[in-house]
Amino acid sequence: MTNNSEASANALIRADNLVAGYFTGVNILNGCDLYANRGELVGIIGPNGAGKSTLLKAMFGLVKVWSGTVTLNGEEVVGLRADQLVRRGIGFVPQNNNVFPSLTILENLEMGAIQNQANFKDRFDFVTTLFPTLGERRNQRAGSLSGGERQMVAMSRALMMNPEVLLLDEPSAGLSPALQDTVFVNVRNINKAGVTVIMVEQNARRCLQIVDRGYVLDQGKNAYSGTGRELANDPHVIELYLGTLAKAK
Repeated sequence: MTNNSEASANALIRADNLVAGYFTGVNILNGCDLYANRGELVGIIGPNGAGKSTLLKAMFGLVKVWSGTVTLNGEEVVGLRADQLVRRGIGFVPQNNNVFPSLTILENLEMGAIQNQANFKDRFDFVTTLFPTLGERRNQRAGSLSGGERQMVAMSRALMMNPEVLLLDEPSAGLSPALQDTVFVNVRNINKAGVTVIMVEQNARRCLQIVDRGYVLDQGKNAYSGTGRELANDPHVIELYLGTLAKAK
């Protein structure tokens, strides 16, 4: 098993000893650590209420960080607004309300590039190479898309600013098993295209199958960490967090 103290000094993004929450005196995170090296796909799993989504939101400036640090390329980014973090190279895809349903696919992507309109064509070509369907249906309203298609739009919109790291909050939530598989393939393809990805997932078994490394959170703290294979085969992780899901692989 690995731990954050063993992280490369050159980690692209890292969080150290984060204490954070939505209200003063009510901490959701109680000393979380995480790092991702350039080009990695990192997964975060754990029970409901463990603080997984809060960790991503804290890293993206959407939750108040009471103590601890978040660094990107060695520079402290705690306290920066979400739009500033986007310009620095962090993209974020929330679980819900992650597209503008009244806008077309093209207009959603234009919104994603609003801080970098000069490079719109290059970024549009990039995301439609990853997701050709979006290019073919660019004039269709996002509100008429399936859940899986909306996820493609949401991820693509975040990619329009050419982020170094993409934070994904529950990308497979609410989707059928077949669509979940499609989302996981899409996430892996984004990572293979050169984007570092940190993904929170409830489908723990499937998540651990595709990630390079993973973290198990429990009660706002790191419970376990290691490679996806290590966590998927760790008896304690299986018993406490994966259960019969792990035995079905």
